Amino acid sequence: METTAEAAETGTSTRTRDCAAPPQRHRRPDGEDSYTISEVVAFTGLTAHTLRWYERIGLMPHIDRSHTGQRRYSNRDLDWLDLVGKLRLTGMPVADMVRYAELVREGDGTYIARFELLEATRRDVKARIAELQDTLAVLDHKISFYADAGRALASERSR
Repeated sequence: METTAEAAETGTSTRTRDCAAPPQRHRRPDGEDSYTISEVVAFTGLTAHTLRWYERIGLMPHIDRSHTGQRRYSNRDLDWLDLVGKLRLTGMPVADMVRYAELVREGDGTYIARFELLEATRRDVKARIAELQDTLAVLDHKISFYADAGRALASERSR
């Protein structure tokens, strides 16, 4: 079963993704999935400016337009934005995200390059997790110290 992000890359239907991602109430059935930029802003928490910027720098694929020129986003676009949000959380530089988007658009011949880019990002994330775990251990030690010191101080005052 492919993930939501893989489905967004390959364009497969949402039926193959149902078990891969939690249902999203705001989603319309494929074929009826035409969202305005303000709806996407409400769904994603991104600003309209950010969505336009993503499109301008090549991070978003071509966004369909209505007959009046308004952007119309699809479920596939929402899936892609979900992936971009995850990549942002990894700390991946925007230039690397744009490169990844370009590789996706170039097709199947770029699987190795995509793999390498994501694998490098994964290594970075794992290193950051280890760093954060070390930091958490220091915080836990300090919290324990101050909790013990606070109890000792309270005990001294109550004598």
